[in-house]
Amino acid sequence: MTRTRPPMPASRTGITDVRNRPKTSWAGLWFIAPFLGFYLLFVVWPSVVGLGYSFTDRSLAGGPVSFVGLDNWVESLSDPYMWSALWNTLLFTLLSVPTMVILALALALLTDHARRLGWFLRFSFFAPFVLSVAVMTLIWAWMYNPTLGLFNSVLESLGLSGIEWLHNESTAMISVVIATAWWQVGFNYLLYLAAMQSIPDDVYEAASLDGASAWQKIRRITLPLLSRTTGLITILQLIGSLRVFEQIYLMTEGGPNFATRTIIQYIYDSGFVGLRIGTASAMAYVFMALIIVASIAQFRFFSRKEQ
Repeated sequence: MTRTRPPMPASRTGITDVRNRPKTSWAGLWFIAPFLGFYLLFVVWPSVVGLGYSFTDRSLAGGPVSFVGLDNWVESLSDPYMWSALWNTLLFTLLSVPTMVILALALALLTDHARRLGWFLRFSFFAPFVLSVAVMTLIWAWMYNPTLGLFNSVLESLGLSGIEWLHNESTAMISVVIATAWWQVGFNYLLYLAAMQSIPDDVYEAASLDGASAWQKIRRITLPLLSRTTGLITILQLIGSLRVFEQIYLMTEGGPNFATRTIIQYIYDSGFVGLRIGTASAMAYVFMALIIVASIAQFRFFSRKEQ
């Protein structure tokens, strides 16, 4: 007598009963609904409205609004003051991004090797980041003060003449970069430190057994394994430096002789001081396009380098 095997259950044969399928749950949507609502209201909608303003002659002074087409865009691209402000922004970016990336890496390496003082170094290096921009600018404006400032007092004690740090075209931008690096480097430092502490100790122990020196461990192990973190920090710092406004506006107001006026400040002056919202909107979108292009180029550069 031949026995027949009973049929396999639906779960074992890979066939799922339609009646047993889980129903689609929309509970997750209710959790993100508040954020999505604020995002649409305060980010997406103003962006759409600003794009519409860029094709009009709207002014904060009121009056009739008419469609001008691409006139605001053409005027923005042919404005020498906008290009001068854009160059100041690029100069700040070129000076600040490498400084804050290299400095953050050096501080993280110091903290990672100084085990006993690690807690003190973490607190000291990250503490300035929690300060508001107003407090930071007050501190550094006092230190840069030509008569009562700390830096000029040190120079005069050494028999040197003081420097007009924020009132000289050749030193104003560098002074702002130094203050910004002191203020913002703590965030990059923590990212580097977290990435370093995630590297297994076995890798360093194996390198020690092979006779690798401390510098060879850093060059052959630490830096290659931090490539992704370096790419992330560089992209974030690039975007943040291109959007610089607050500290420069509070410390120099774009001076002296517009030597530190950035593109964001020029857009602000055009829209809220010159009352030309249409032109300022066109400038903002031109600048946004440049940021997108720079971010994509840098992202592709680091992706190819990692491959």
